[in-house]
Parts: sequence; structure tokens; C-alpha cells
Amino acid sequence: MTVEVLQVLVYGVVLGSIVTLGAIGVSLLYGILGFAHFAHGDLMTMGAYFAFVFVAAWGWPIWIAGAWAIVGGIALAIAVDRVLYRPLRRTAPVILLIASIGVALILRSLVQLVWGPDTLVYVQEIQLPVKFAGLRIKPDQIYIVVGAVLLVAALHLFLRHTRTGKAMRAMADDPDLARVTGIDTDRVILWTWATGTALAVAAGVFLGIDTRLQPTMGWHLLLPVFAAAILGGIGKPYGAIVGGMVVGISSEMSTLVITPVYKPAIAFGLMVIMLIVRPKGLLGLAR
Repeated sequence: MTVEVLQVLVYGVVLGSIVTLGAIGVSLLYGILGFAHFAHGDLMTMGAYFAFVFVAAWGWPIWIAGAWAIVGGIALAIAVDRVLYRPLRRTAPVILLIASIGVALILRSLVQLVWGPDTLVYVQEIQLPVKFAGLRIKPDQIYIVVGAVLLVAALHLFLRHTRTGKAMRAMADDPDLARVTGIDTDRVILWTWATGTALAVAAGVFLGIDTRLQPTMGWHLLLPVFAAAILGGIGKPYGAIVGGMVVGISSEMSTLVITPVYKPAIAFGLMVIMLIVRPKGLLGLAR
């Protein structure tokens, strides 16, 4: 029984790593732009399919394809921001939220039009798991966790030790004061989209590696992503790390007692409980 629990825990850490990357992006965008980006899940999907193009057309390794998919995802997100979100930025946040729902529907429809509704995979091969202390861990699962840790570490160094990262933190604390002190807020917004989208695309590629590609994959992950962001304190990237792991591990561990089809209910339940008990999140008071 202990081995079974540990095996499910491994799956939870893998899922938590993916959810964490998406939740950090949501928190960054909310903290600086002030609205919940409901198209974030479909950005993850689009990034995963961008990587598929490089793998299928040129036979690139998934990690190189993923890097170029991040570039494509960033270009797409910035284009959407400049065409749609920027003109609406001075309106009520709910207008931006509604606009992001429209963007989500457009992106999902584009994926279905271009790549079709069928399930796709990056590589058609059988992967032998690594056996350790009775556990069976696929190499791809190790790569996903290590990749997520490296991306989170890079984000930490970026936010703490670069001028742009410090400007992003200052704008998240007080946008008006940031403008008064001479921070180029438009540049900070561009960097926010680039950073949040890069993490979202990476999460989408990791999800595609761990499961399969389908047009609604990011939409299905959106609830756990927002639950993780709220659990850690919406707008707090470091809280999103904690929230992502809690949601991922809780969702997978729940399969020991309930049917796996109800896993999304765990994320929803955690989100509701946190909103009632501690609306600011686990790290809501931290900066």
C-alpha cells in the first residue's frame, strides 16, 4: 500500500509541476495587469501545438521544439495584447476578463481548424520506466519535474536580480507609484506577457509530453491553474508555486479514494475553501 501511495505521489508531483508553471503565469498577469486571463489555458494548448509542428515537420527533439514554441507563443500573446487588450486596458477589469474569454474561444477554434479535433502525440514510442524502490517513473516525468524546477529557478533569479524583474515587482505592488518613479510600465507589461506566456507554453508542452495533445487540454487544466493561483494568493508568483504543488498532489492522491473522473472537483473544492477561509491565499500577505 505504501508503494501505491508513493507512486500516486509521483504522479501528483508531475501534475503539480505543470500546474505550477501555469499558475505562476496567471499570478504574474493578474498582479501587474489586474485581470484574470481566462485565455491562459488555451495559450498553453497553442504552445503545445506549436512544438508539435517543429517535431512533426522537421523531426526536432521536443526540447528544442519547445524552446521555439515559447518564442512563437510569446509573439502570439504580445500580438493579442497589442491588438485587443491594450485598447481596453483603461476600462473595467471585467471587460478585459470577458475579452480574454473571447480570445480563449478563438484560440481553441484555431487549434481545431488547423490541427483537427483528433488526439496527437509528439513521438510514437514505448518508453520503459525507471524502477526505483518499487516505483515506476518514466524518463519523461523526470524531465518534466526537472524542467519545471529549472524554469522556476530562472524566474526567481530574473525577478530578484534583474532590473526588469525588480520593475515588475514594483509595478505589481503599486502601478501608479511605479509610473511616478519613472518605470517604463509599457515595457514592463511586455515583459510580463513574455514571462507568463513562456511558462504557459512550457506547461502546455510538458502536459503534451505527459499525456497527449488535444484541443481542449489547456481548457481542462484552467480550473486547477486558477485554483493553484488562488490557493497561493492571486498575484503572488511564489504562492503559485505552493498552490500548484498542493493542487497537483491533492488531485492525484484523491484517486486513491474516488474515481479519477472527479479529480477536477478537488481543485474546485480547494479553491472554494480557500476563498471562504483565507481569501488572500496561503501567501497573501507576503511580497
